[in-house]
Amino acid sequence: MYKVAIVCLSDKGYEGIREDKSTKVIEEIVTKWKYEVIEKILLPDEIEMIEKKLIELCDSKKIDLIFTTGGTGFTSRDNTPEATKRVLTREVPGIAEAIRAYSITITKRAMLSRGVSGIRGETLIINLPGSPKAVSEIVEYIIDTVGHGLDLIKKGSQECGR
Repeated sequence: MYKVAIVCLSDKGYEGIREDKSTKVIEEIVTKWKYEVIEKILLPDEIEMIEKKLIELCDSKKIDLIFTTGGTGFTSRDNTPEATKRVLTREVPGIAEAIRAYSITITKRAMLSRGVSGIRGETLIINLPGSPKAVSEIVEYIIDTVGHGLDLIKKGSQECGR
């Protein structure tokens, strides 16, 4: 069973102005696939706060999979991809490319997503949009392949004696 953290990035959510619905959607899907949600976090779109939390989840808490939701658009407050890139040791562009390729079959607006994906240590981090509908479609689409990727990360760590 893999340990999952879900990090929602939303200024309005953090201020209590808007309800975070995407986290619940992600949790429902991953628990159906026998993943264990260890943490659910709501943060504002502050790059340093995002970076610090991602590092903590990867390095200290040893989370296997982190889904971020929100902060992947075009506004000056959408900082999730930049914060994520700052903590990654290796990017996994295929995941973000697959997400956009699949999503664009549903809406042309998917081409506006700036989400990234990658690995830090033994943790896979995947940026998702903030829309509950989009999150549902995307996580259902990628979850089985993501599981295979997590298996490979763990297998590689065992082979290296970690």
